[in-house]
Amino acid sequence: MVASALFSFLHFAAALAIAATLFFEWLTLSRTPTLDDARRLQAADRWYGMAAGVLLIVGFVRVFQFEKGSSYYFHNTFFLLKLALFVAVGLISIYPTIRFIAWGKLTRQGQAPQLADAEFKRLRQALGAELLLLLGIVLCASLMAKGLGA
Repeated sequence: MVASALFSFLHFAAALAIAATLFFEWLTLSRTPTLDDARRLQAADRWYGMAAGVLLIVGFVRVFQFEKGSSYYFHNTFFLLKLALFVAVGLISIYPTIRFIAWGKLTRQGQAPQLADAEFKRLRQALGAELLLLLGIVLCASLMAKGLGA
């Protein structure tokens, strides 16, 4: 029972870390990021990726080792939708991550990146879409926890 509670805690902590880092990225991103802002965005994106990895691993440990068992989850519409939304968030996050990594050469040289209006708009849209889809994941988790979708 303690192990189940610990994994539940880790799952929620990772989910909160994803939401926090993503919201931080969304708030920090500007058309003219400073060097410090660019470095913060790069660090936040690394934390975001680590939290997503922890969430996925711990989530699957919970599915297969704890809670209601894998047969329940893999036959639940809201669990499957939650996984699909998680994959969608991950796919959308590729673009901002690639851009933030590309800034590495500049930031190591002490220079701030220059964003074209189109790039800023795409980054902002990607981060906003990820945040919106996270709400869908939370909704699916709530519905699933109440036994709906089975």
